[in-house]
Amino acid sequence: MKKILLLALLIISGKSIAQSGEGALTTALPFLQINSDARAGGMGDIGVATSPDAYSLFHNPAKIAFNKNGMSIGLSYVPWLRNLTDDIFAGNVSVVNRFSETSAWGADLKFFSLGQIDLTDASGASLNSINPTELAISGYYALKLSDKISMSVGLKYVNSNLDVNSGLEAVNSFAVDIAAYYQSDEENFGTFNGRYRIGLNVANIGPKVEYSPGEEDFIPTIAKLGGGFDFIFDDFNTLGVNVEFRKLLVPSSGSASERGWFEGMFTSLLDRSFSEELREVNWSLGAEYKYNNAFAVRAGYFNESETKGNRQFFTLGTGFTAQAFSVDLSYLINTSDVNNPLENTLRFSLSFDLGAIYED
Repeated sequence: MKKILLLALLIISGKSIAQSGEGALTTALPFLQINSDARAGGMGDIGVATSPDAYSLFHNPAKIAFNKNGMSIGLSYVPWLRNLTDDIFAGNVSVVNRFSETSAWGADLKFFSLGQIDLTDASGASLNSINPTELAISGYYALKLSDKISMSVGLKYVNSNLDVNSGLEAVNSFAVDIAAYYQSDEENFGTFNGRYRIGLNVANIGPKVEYSPGEEDFIPTIAKLGGGFDFIFDDFNTLGVNVEFRKLLVPSSGSASERGWFEGMFTSLLDRSFSEELREVNWSLGAEYKYNNAFAVRAGYFNESETKGNRQFFTLGTGFTAQAFSVDLSYLINTSDVNNPLENTLRFSLSFDLGAIYED
Protein backbone atom coordinates (compact mmCIF):
# COMPACT_ATOMS: atom_id res chain seq x y z
CA MET A 1 0.00 0.00 0.00
CA LYS A 2 2.81 2.39 0.85
CA LYS A 3 4.37 1.97 -2.59
CA ILE A 4 1.06 2.65 -4.33
CA LEU A 5 0.44 5.73 -2.20
CA LEU A 6 3.97 7.01 -2.78
CA LEU A 7 3.63 6.64 -6.54
CA ALA A 8 0.29 8.47 -6.55
CA LEU A 9 1.65 11.31 -4.47
CA LEU A 10 4.74 11.68 -6.61
CA ILE A 11 2.74 11.81 -9.84
CA ILE A 12 0.19 14.28 -8.51
CA SER A 13 2.53 16.56 -6.61
CA GLY A 14 5.85 15.85 -4.95
CA LYS A 15 8.07 14.76 -7.83
CA SER A 16 6.80 15.28 -11.33
CA ILE A 17 8.23 14.55 -14.75
CA ALA A 18 7.76 17.99 -16.26
CA GLN A 19 8.69 16.82 -19.73
CA SER A 20 8.86 13.41 -21.35
CA GLY A 21 11.04 11.72 -23.94
CA GLU A 22 14.82 11.79 -24.31
CA GLY A 23 16.42 14.13 -21.78
CA ALA A 24 13.31 14.32 -19.60
CA LEU A 25 13.28 17.08 -16.99
CA THR A 26 12.28 16.01 -13.49
CA THR A 27 11.49 18.45 -10.68
CA ALA A 28 10.10 18.50 -7.20
CA LEU A 29 7.44 20.98 -6.03
CA PRO A 30 5.64 21.35 -9.38
CA PHE A 31 2.74 23.09 -7.58
CA LEU A 32 4.88 26.25 -7.74
CA GLN A 33 4.04 26.42 -11.45
CA ILE A 34 0.26 26.28 -11.06
CA ASN A 35 -1.27 29.45 -12.48
CA SER A 36 -4.13 30.57 -10.24
CA ASP A 37 -4.84 33.72 -12.25
CA ALA A 38 -7.97 33.39 -14.40
CA ARG A 39 -7.10 36.51 -16.42
CA ALA A 40 -3.82 34.92 -17.56
CA GLY A 41 -5.61 31.58 -17.81
CA GLY A 42 -7.82 33.03 -20.54
CA MET A 43 -4.76 34.06 -22.57
CA GLY A 44 -2.83 30.79 -22.70
CA ASP A 45 -1.31 31.32 -19.23
CA ILE A 46 0.44 34.51 -20.37
CA GLY A 47 1.39 37.10 -17.74
CA VAL A 48 5.07 38.08 -17.70
CA ALA A 49 4.53 41.20 -19.87
CA THR A 50 0.79 41.92 -19.57
CA SER A 51 -0.43 45.04 -17.80
CA PRO A 52 -0.06 44.99 -13.98
CA ASP A 53 -2.80 43.64 -11.72
CA ALA A 54 -3.29 41.88 -8.38
CA TYR A 55 -1.73 38.65 -9.75
CA SER A 56 1.52 40.16 -11.04
CA LEU A 57 3.49 38.50 -8.24
CA PHE A 58 3.21 35.06 -9.86
CA HIS A 59 3.97 36.16 -13.42
CA ASN A 60 6.36 39.10 -12.98
CA PRO A 61 6.58 40.91 -9.63
CA ALA A 62 8.49 43.81 -11.22
CA LYS A 63 5.16 44.91 -12.73
CA ILE A 64 3.80 45.98 -9.34
CA ALA A 65 5.90 49.17 -9.45
CA PHE A 66 3.59 50.20 -12.33
CA ASN A 67 0.37 49.19 -10.57
CA LYS A 68 -2.26 51.89 -11.09
CA ASN A 69 -3.87 51.38 -7.68
CA GLY A 70 -2.16 51.92 -4.38
CA MET A 71 -3.32 48.52 -3.14
CA SER A 72 -4.65 45.46 -4.98
CA ILE A 73 -5.87 42.21 -3.43
CA GLY A 74 -6.36 38.97 -5.36
CA LEU A 75 -8.25 35.80 -4.38
CA SER A 76 -8.41 32.71 -6.58
CA TYR A 77 -9.50 29.07 -6.55
CA VAL A 78 -8.45 26.43 -9.09
CA PRO A 79 -10.02 22.93 -9.06
CA TRP A 80 -7.37 20.32 -9.96
CA LEU A 81 -7.93 16.96 -11.68
CA ARG A 82 -11.66 17.66 -11.59
CA ASN A 83 -12.30 14.77 -14.02
CA LEU A 84 -11.03 12.35 -11.35
CA THR A 85 -11.87 13.88 -7.97
CA ASP A 86 -13.55 16.88 -6.40
CA ASP A 87 -11.30 17.66 -3.41
CA ILE A 88 -7.94 18.59 -4.99
CA PHE A 89 -7.47 22.33 -5.49
CA ALA A 90 -5.02 25.23 -5.53
CA GLY A 91 -5.86 28.46 -3.72
CA ASN A 92 -4.09 31.79 -3.82
CA VAL A 93 -4.16 35.10 -1.92
CA SER A 94 -2.02 38.02 -3.02
CA VAL A 95 -1.61 41.61 -1.82
CA VAL A 96 0.14 44.37 -3.76
CA ASN A 97 0.90 47.76 -2.18
CA ARG A 98 2.38 50.52 -4.30
CA PHE A 99 3.29 52.93 -1.54
CA SER A 100 5.10 55.59 -3.60
CA GLU A 101 5.62 56.74 -7.17
CA THR A 102 8.64 54.45 -7.53
CA SER A 103 8.26 51.59 -5.04
CA ALA A 104 5.92 48.73 -4.21
CA TRP A 105 5.84 45.59 -2.11
CA GLY A 106 3.80 42.44 -2.46
CA ALA A 107 2.96 39.30 -0.47
CA ASP A 108 1.55 36.04 -1.76
CA LEU A 109 0.25 32.78 -0.29
CA LYS A 110 -0.23 29.72 -2.52
CA PHE A 111 -1.89 26.63 -1.03
CA PHE A 112 -2.24 23.25 -2.74
CA SER A 113 -4.42 20.53 -1.21
CA LEU A 114 -4.32 16.95 -2.46
CA GLY A 115 -7.60 16.21 -0.69
CA GLN A 116 -8.30 13.33 1.65
CA ILE A 117 -6.54 10.02 0.99
CA ASP A 118 -7.89 6.95 2.83
CA LEU A 119 -5.24 4.40 3.77
CA THR A 120 -5.85 0.65 3.94
CA ASP A 121 -3.72 -2.35 4.82
CA ALA A 122 -2.90 -5.28 2.52
CA SER A 123 -6.26 -6.91 3.22
CA GLY A 124 -8.20 -3.74 2.43
CA ALA A 125 -9.06 -2.86 6.01
CA SER A 126 -9.28 0.86 6.71
CA LEU A 127 -6.37 2.38 8.64
CA ASN A 128 -6.61 6.16 8.70
CA SER A 129 -6.84 9.17 6.43
CA ILE A 130 -4.29 11.80 5.51
CA ASN A 131 -4.57 15.25 3.92
CA PRO A 132 -1.32 16.05 2.07
CA THR A 133 -0.75 19.77 1.48
CA GLU A 134 1.83 22.11 0.03
CA LEU A 135 2.22 25.86 0.41
CA ALA A 136 4.45 28.76 -0.53
CA ILE A 137 4.62 32.14 1.24
CA SER A 138 6.35 34.89 -0.73
CA GLY A 139 7.38 38.51 -0.23
CA TYR A 140 8.51 40.94 -2.96
CA TYR A 141 9.94 44.43 -3.38
CA ALA A 142 9.85 46.30 -6.69
CA LEU A 143 11.56 49.55 -7.63
CA LYS A 144 11.28 51.79 -10.66
CA LEU A 145 14.72 52.48 -12.13
CA SER A 146 13.21 55.02 -14.55
CA ASP A 147 9.80 56.06 -15.82
CA LYS A 148 9.74 52.96 -18.02
CA ILE A 149 11.83 50.26 -16.29
CA SER A 150 11.42 48.41 -13.00
CA MET A 151 13.08 45.49 -11.28
CA SER A 152 12.14 43.31 -8.33
CA VAL A 153 13.43 40.65 -6.00
CA GLY A 154 11.39 38.19 -3.97
CA LEU A 155 11.93 35.51 -1.35
CA LYS A 156 9.59 32.56 -0.81
CA TYR A 157 9.31 29.90 1.87
CA VAL A 158 8.11 26.51 0.58
CA ASN A 159 6.60 23.65 2.58
CA SER A 160 5.61 20.28 1.10
CA ASN A 161 4.02 17.91 3.59
CA LEU A 162 2.91 14.86 1.62
CA ASP A 163 2.92 11.87 3.97
CA VAL A 164 5.59 10.83 6.44
CA ASN A 165 3.90 7.41 6.80
CA SER A 166 4.85 6.53 3.22
CA GLY A 167 8.53 7.28 3.78
CA LEU A 168 8.39 10.81 2.36
CA GLU A 169 9.89 13.50 4.53
CA ALA A 170 8.32 16.94 4.83
CA VAL A 171 10.20 19.52 2.76
CA ASN A 172 10.99 23.00 4.05
CA SER A 173 12.98 25.17 1.69
CA PHE A 174 13.28 28.61 0.12
CA ALA A 175 13.57 30.17 -3.32
CA VAL A 176 14.27 33.56 -4.87
CA ASP A 177 12.60 35.35 -7.80
CA ILE A 178 14.31 38.07 -9.87
CA ALA A 179 12.33 40.03 -12.45
CA ALA A 180 12.39 43.06 -14.76
CA TYR A 181 9.69 44.95 -16.64
CA TYR A 182 9.58 47.65 -19.33
CA GLN A 183 6.50 49.66 -20.22
CA SER A 184 6.64 52.39 -22.85
CA ASP A 185 4.70 55.63 -22.85
CA GLU A 186 1.53 55.78 -24.89
CA GLU A 187 2.43 56.80 -28.45
CA ASN A 188 0.44 57.80 -31.52
CA PHE A 189 0.57 55.46 -34.54
CA GLY A 190 -1.73 57.37 -36.87
CA THR A 191 -5.21 55.91 -36.51
CA PHE A 192 -4.61 54.58 -33.00
CA ASN A 193 -2.40 55.01 -29.97
CA GLY A 194 -0.24 52.21 -28.62
CA ARG A 195 1.98 51.03 -25.80
CA TYR A 196 4.40 48.10 -25.73
CA ARG A 197 5.68 46.04 -22.83
CA ILE A 198 8.56 43.61 -22.21
CA GLY A 199 8.94 41.33 -19.20
CA LEU A 200 11.50 38.88 -17.80
CA ASN A 201 11.18 36.71 -14.70
CA VAL A 202 13.48 34.00 -13.35
CA ALA A 203 11.43 32.30 -10.64
CA ASN A 204 12.04 29.60 -8.03
CA ILE A 205 15.82 29.95 -7.82
CA GLY A 206 16.71 27.71 -4.93
CA PRO A 207 18.46 24.61 -3.58
CA LYS A 208 17.55 21.01 -4.25
CA VAL A 209 15.15 19.32 -1.87
CA GLU A 210 14.94 15.81 -0.40
CA TYR A 211 11.78 13.74 0.03
CA SER A 212 13.91 10.72 0.84
CA PRO A 213 17.33 10.87 2.54
CA GLY A 214 20.13 11.10 -0.01
CA GLU A 215 17.79 11.61 -2.99
CA GLU A 216 17.96 15.24 -4.09
CA ASP A 217 15.71 16.81 -6.71
CA PHE A 218 15.81 20.17 -8.46
CA ILE A 219 12.91 22.53 -7.87
CA PRO A 220 11.20 24.08 -10.95
CA THR A 221 13.44 27.07 -11.59
CA ILE A 222 11.94 28.68 -14.67
CA ALA A 223 12.76 31.60 -16.97
CA LYS A 224 9.92 33.55 -18.59
CA LEU A 225 10.37 36.12 -21.34
CA GLY A 226 7.56 37.91 -23.13
CA GLY A 227 6.28 40.99 -24.84
CA GLY A 228 3.01 42.69 -25.61
CA PHE A 229 1.44 45.61 -27.44
CA ASP A 230 -1.75 47.52 -26.65
CA PHE A 231 -3.78 48.90 -29.55
CA ILE A 232 -5.60 51.85 -27.94
CA PHE A 233 -8.29 52.77 -30.46
CA ASP A 234 -10.08 55.32 -28.26
CA ASP A 235 -11.05 55.93 -24.63
CA PHE A 236 -13.33 52.88 -24.67
CA ASN A 237 -11.69 50.21 -26.85
CA THR A 238 -8.29 48.56 -26.29
CA LEU A 239 -6.84 45.36 -27.75
CA GLY A 240 -3.74 43.83 -26.18
CA VAL A 241 -1.73 41.10 -27.94
CA ASN A 242 0.96 39.11 -26.12
CA VAL A 243 3.56 36.41 -26.61
CA GLU A 244 5.50 34.51 -23.96
CA PHE A 245 8.33 31.94 -23.87
CA ARG A 246 9.27 29.73 -20.91
CA LYS A 247 12.07 27.27 -20.16
CA LEU A 248 12.79 25.19 -17.10
CA LEU A 249 16.36 25.84 -15.93
CA VAL A 250 16.86 22.23 -14.88
CA PRO A 251 19.65 19.98 -16.22
CA SER A 252 18.55 17.25 -18.60
CA SER A 253 21.71 15.17 -18.93
CA GLY A 254 22.49 11.96 -17.07
CA SER A 255 24.93 13.73 -14.77
CA ALA A 256 22.30 16.17 -13.50
CA SER A 257 22.21 14.53 -10.08
CA GLU A 258 25.90 15.36 -9.57
CA ARG A 259 25.43 19.09 -10.14
CA GLY A 260 24.66 21.67 -7.52
CA TRP A 261 21.48 23.69 -7.92
CA PHE A 262 23.28 26.92 -8.89
CA GLU A 263 25.54 25.20 -11.42
CA GLY A 264 22.61 23.21 -12.77
CA MET A 265 20.58 26.35 -13.44
CA PHE A 266 23.21 27.71 -15.85
CA THR A 267 24.41 24.46 -17.40
CA SER A 268 20.80 23.58 -18.23
CA LEU A 269 21.07 26.05 -21.13
CA LEU A 270 23.96 24.21 -22.76
CA ASP A 271 23.74 20.52 -21.81
CA ARG A 272 21.94 19.42 -24.99
CA SER A 273 22.07 20.22 -28.69
CA PHE A 274 20.63 23.56 -29.79
CA SER A 275 17.60 21.91 -31.39
CA GLU A 276 16.93 19.95 -28.19
CA GLU A 277 17.20 23.10 -26.10
CA LEU A 278 14.65 24.79 -28.37
CA ARG A 279 12.24 21.90 -27.85
CA GLU A 280 12.43 22.56 -24.12
CA VAL A 281 10.96 26.04 -24.66
CA ASN A 282 7.18 26.26 -24.56
CA TRP A 283 5.33 29.32 -25.83
CA SER A 284 1.96 31.02 -25.68
CA LEU A 285 0.00 33.56 -27.70
CA GLY A 286 -2.79 35.57 -26.11
CA ALA A 287 -5.12 38.48 -26.75
CA GLU A 288 -7.37 40.62 -24.55
CA TYR A 289 -10.06 43.05 -25.71
CA LYS A 290 -11.29 45.58 -23.15
CA TYR A 291 -14.31 47.84 -23.39
CA ASN A 292 -14.28 50.90 -21.15
CA ASN A 293 -12.04 48.98 -18.71
CA ALA A 294 -15.24 47.31 -17.49
CA PHE A 295 -15.64 44.26 -19.74
CA ALA A 296 -12.96 41.99 -21.22
CA VAL A 297 -12.88 39.07 -23.67
CA ARG A 298 -9.75 36.90 -23.91
CA ALA A 299 -8.34 34.04 -25.96
CA GLY A 300 -5.02 32.22 -26.08
CA TYR A 301 -3.02 29.21 -27.17
CA PHE A 302 -0.31 27.26 -25.32
CA ASN A 303 2.19 24.98 -27.09
CA GLU A 304 4.77 22.51 -25.82
CA SER A 305 6.91 20.11 -27.87
CA GLU A 306 5.51 16.60 -28.32
CA THR A 307 8.73 15.17 -26.87
CA LYS A 308 8.77 17.54 -23.89
CA GLY A 309 5.34 17.07 -22.36
CA ASN A 310 3.01 17.65 -25.33
CA ARG A 311 0.76 20.13 -23.54
CA GLN A 312 -1.25 21.95 -26.18
CA PHE A 313 -4.48 23.79 -25.53
CA PHE A 314 -6.66 26.76 -26.38
CA THR A 315 -8.11 29.01 -23.69
CA LEU A 316 -11.06 31.36 -23.49
CA GLY A 317 -11.83 33.92 -20.84
CA THR A 318 -13.81 36.93 -19.80
CA GLY A 319 -13.74 39.54 -17.07
CA PHE A 320 -16.01 42.13 -15.48
CA THR A 321 -15.08 45.19 -13.43
CA ALA A 322 -17.38 47.31 -11.29
CA GLN A 323 -15.68 50.17 -9.46
CA ALA A 324 -12.95 48.55 -7.34
CA PHE A 325 -14.10 44.94 -7.80
CA SER A 326 -13.19 42.57 -10.67
CA VAL A 327 -14.05 38.96 -11.45
CA ASP A 328 -12.29 36.90 -14.12
CA LEU A 329 -13.19 33.52 -15.60
CA SER A 330 -11.28 31.18 -17.93
CA TYR A 331 -11.82 27.81 -19.59
CA LEU A 332 -9.27 25.42 -21.12
CA ILE A 333 -9.84 23.37 -24.29
CA ASN A 334 -7.29 20.54 -24.53
CA THR A 335 -6.02 19.77 -28.07
CA SER A 336 -3.40 17.08 -27.34
CA ASP A 337 -3.53 13.40 -26.36
CA VAL A 338 -2.07 14.23 -22.94
CA ASN A 339 -4.61 14.63 -20.15
CA ASN A 340 -4.58 18.13 -18.70
CA PRO A 341 -5.50 18.54 -14.99
CA LEU A 342 -7.48 21.68 -15.92
CA GLU A 343 -9.46 20.09 -18.75
CA ASN A 344 -13.19 20.83 -18.50
CA THR A 345 -12.49 23.13 -15.54
CA LEU A 346 -13.65 26.70 -15.00
CA ARG A 347 -11.05 28.84 -13.26
CA PHE A 348 -12.11 32.03 -11.52
CA SER A 349 -10.35 34.79 -9.60
CA LEU A 350 -11.41 37.94 -7.77
CA SER A 351 -9.50 41.16 -7.26
CA PHE A 352 -10.05 44.39 -5.35
CA ASP A 353 -8.28 47.64 -6.26
CA LEU A 354 -8.04 50.11 -3.40
CA GLY A 355 -6.15 53.23 -2.39
CA ALA A 356 -4.53 55.98 -4.41
CA ILE A 357 -4.50 56.07 -8.22
CA TYR A 358 -1.14 56.55 -9.92
CA GLU A 359 -0.73 58.00 -13.40
CA ASP A 360 2.44 56.70 -15.08
